[in-house]
Amino acid sequence: MQHYSATPSSFFTTLWQHRQLIWQMAKREVVGRYRGSILGLLWSFFQPLFMLAIYTFVFSMVFKAKWGATHSDSKTEFALILFAGLIVFNLFADVVNRSPDIIVANVNFVKKVVFPLELLPVIASCSALFHAFVSTGVLLTFNGIINHTFSFTVFILPIIFIPLTILILAFAWFLSSLGVYLRDVGQTVTLLTTALLFLSPIFFPPTALPEQIRPYLHLNPLTFIIEQSRKVLIWGQMPDWQGLCLYTLFATALAWLGYLWFQKTRKGFADVL
Repeated sequence: MQHYSATPSSFFTTLWQHRQLIWQMAKREVVGRYRGSILGLLWSFFQPLFMLAIYTFVFSMVFKAKWGATHSDSKTEFALILFAGLIVFNLFADVVNRSPDIIVANVNFVKKVVFPLELLPVIASCSALFHAFVSTGVLLTFNGIINHTFSFTVFILPIIFIPLTILILAFAWFLSSLGVYLRDVGQTVTLLTTALLFLSPIFFPPTALPEQIRPYLHLNPLTFIIEQSRKVLIWGQMPDWQGLCLYTLFATALAWLGYLWFQKTRKGFADVL
């Protein structure tokens, strides 16, 4: 039986050796999502633009919503804040919701081809990151045109996304392996991510919750990243660097456990599939 190394160094070695494969497959996945459509890849731009326009209309014109105690006169503020939170959530949910089926959908890689299966979640994450950055570009363009504001703190966003991506890989490795053996995992994960959408500070500020409940909101792995993303994208503030370091350490430890689980359980993939 083939032995699969589960050390972090083995993963980085595999990552480097197959960097061209990751690039090509991620590009194919992005382009393949819109294959056959007239606009093609332009849909990756028009879809978030359309959604941002809808959010702006609904929350500024219909509900006249404001974010917490803010007294900004900008009619687009709530929509931008909401959209920034959804960028983070969609990045997370896009990969996590697909993870239980990611091995099952690539049976040929398991049975007929010598393929580094541990890279499938990495490829899915690269595709999701592309769409997240396109959505971010739409947000920044819209904010610049409407509110005439731009802060150089936006260039910190990729740094904020690093620990989130590591955490996403942790979930993806664990769920992609589990999904091979338990086919109900996919439906369960979809329900949980839907619940996470409404339990994250996307549609409401943390201050809207009673004080005794607020600490529990930070048990949500998306809360901290959503808050830091809004800081750099909307309010032009520096992120919580200490918090980011701690988050990265936690995400890295969890990712190693997820990678270890994946490498230990992949031996039975071919038998089950």
